[in-house]
Amino acid sequence: MKNKIGAFGLLLVTVFFMSCSEKKEEEKPPVRPVSYQEVGFLGGESTRTFSGTANTAKVIDLSFRNNGIITEFNLKIGQTVKNGQLLAKLDNVQSRLNYENSLSSLNSAKSQMNTAKLSLDRVRSLYEKGSTSLSDYEAGKNQFRTAVDTYESAKRTVAIQQEQVKYGFIYAPENGVIAAVNAEIEENVAAGQNIAVLNAGVDMKIELGIPEKVINQVEKDMKVAIKMSSLEGKTFSGQITEVSPSIDQNTSTYPVSVKIINPSKDIRPGMAANVTFEFGSTPSANKTLVIPAKSVGEDATGNFVFLIEESTGKSIVKKQLITVGNLTSEGFAVKQGLSAGQKIAVAGLQTLLDGQEVKMQ
Repeated sequence: MKNKIGAFGLLLVTVFFMSCSEKKEEEKPPVRPVSYQEVGFLGGESTRTFSGTANTAKVIDLSFRNNGIITEFNLKIGQTVKNGQLLAKLDNVQSRLNYENSLSSLNSAKSQMNTAKLSLDRVRSLYEKGSTSLSDYEAGKNQFRTAVDTYESAKRTVAIQQEQVKYGFIYAPENGVIAAVNAEIEENVAAGQNIAVLNAGVDMKIELGIPEKVINQVEKDMKVAIKMSSLEGKTFSGQITEVSPSIDQNTSTYPVSVKIINPSKDIRPGMAANVTFEFGSTPSANKTLVIPAKSVGEDATGNFVFLIEESTGKSIVKKQLITVGNLTSEGFAVKQGLSAGQKIAVAGLQTLLDGQEVKMQ
């Protein structure tokens, strides 16, 4: 009887592990994102697509203008705030002490000014009666002017110290949504230290970098087409609002901002976007195809690229043998194996496999 029970238990364990193994086999590998570019002509690409990131039109870094310990903190990621709402407060010990000292100095200066005024009135009366000299009268006037100047200076000091106390409070400068929180209550922070990020405004924009060989064709107010990697099948209209005159040393590209003319509530800050520019039709006379040098791989069979083929809502990479020509400033000239308009992967060739499903970005 014990042997039967043991055999039955062993069978249950075997079935359990087999079912777990089957579930693991059923799990699909994650779809790998891949950067792509359309094949175009040498010196005559009328359409170019560049990758960027969505963001709100106005991003405000929130910080205190004083040092201190945070005693009140009304900030959470995703929180909607209104203009003028109190978001955070410091203990502000030093600023409040300075403010109280300035009030004390103001009261003292006011008292001295009143005493100097009474003294001046007394000396003036004696002078008018001929009981004191002109020098005593002038001295009384000078003392009163000095007391008045001291009082006015003390008033300005009070106003300044009052502003310093206000620097220990953060109020929402505009309506918006908290996008990031970088501090906690009871944390000791420095003046100017970023404690949160506020996404303000309703307009959305795409921020991207344009290479130097194309930047001269990009102009303010130019219309572009925008596709979001996470919103398949949707195309948005955009307009260039900013073109930087200087290159970004970190990316070796020129920063460009694009306003989304017909935004959707589904577009969220941080989403990847593809921005397509129409530069006009200026094809070269010999119709030489060209592709980026980084998109060309080489193995025992020769040079190859990974074509991206789209069907039934999926994007599949296919290894395609090609014959390359000379290396130009825009990349390798292509003699055989590709046609204009085809999409190819331009990064991470070492990690791609023939027939692998990918996600274009």
